[in-house]
Amino acid sequence: MFAVLKTGGKQYTVRVGDALRIEKIEAEPGAALRFDDVLMVGGETPVVGTPRVPGAAVEAMVIDQIKADKVITFHKRRRKHSSQRTRGHRQKLTLVRITGIVPGGTAAAAAE
Repeated sequence: MFAVLKTGGKQYTVRVGDALRIEKIEAEPGAALRFDDVLMVGGETPVVGTPRVPGAAVEAMVIDQIKADKVITFHKRRRKHSSQRTRGHRQKLTLVRITGIVPGGTAAAAAE
């Protein structure tokens, strides 16, 4: 079984046991997270949300707070100015491990 979830403006296809690097979420290592913004749940009978699957969720555990590799940007003005500027950036990320997928769907939505 897999699920497509949305967090931090990005979409991720996940399975139980996967490790993800997502945009930073304020949580301590070892904390449990629940992502309710599930766009699709796949398996024997795939369920596609419009835009979300009602009642579906992805459960995860925070492994660590990390930083991405440094991205360096170099700007150079040509011609008479002869100036240049170098900037670096390291995005802050949260490393999470997927612990479970709650399928939801129409049966779960009717029960709510």
